[in-house]
Amino acid sequence: MILEKEFGISSFRNEWQKASMSLIYTSGLLTNGYESFFKKHNMTTQQYNALRILRDQFPKPVSTSFLREKMLDKMSDASRLVSRLSAKGLVTVTQNPADKRLVNILISQEGQRICSIIDEDLPNLDALIQGITEEEAITLVELLYKVRESLKTVDERITTTENVNA
Repeated sequence: MILEKEFGISSFRNEWQKASMSLIYTSGLLTNGYESFFKKHNMTTQQYNALRILRDQFPKPVSTSFLREKMLDKMSDASRLVSRLSAKGLVTVTQNPADKRLVNILISQEGQRICSIIDEDLPNLDALIQGITEEEAITLVELLYKVRESLKTVDERITTTENVNA
């Protein structure tokens, strides 16, 4: 009944719809919290995510396709994101000597410095969901994994059905 009041609707078709709507709604709130947090650091969530990936790969440069594959938001425009990070001096971009169509992206010293500053502030980001216990957080992670596995299964079924009907 709480969710119905929050959404301003009388009922849901079933508990699966209620759960998915709750996930979407909560995701939006969490995303807004993340964006506000990173805005304080003059950065977006996607920019920090890219820097974090680059820092984990340092000193090995990566391509935009590698970056896109590892990003949390698969819809991010990695090329535009890298251009913005480069304009801020947070990454260096050079042409790949083996394949001139590709670029090598490397986090700069300034990018590493900014990541270190943000790292010190990350407990404030964690506070967004500290309304649940650590044990509940573990359970939530397990449940969300099951949801992602279910989504993959349904996506595979839909793709197979689309190919048969084509």
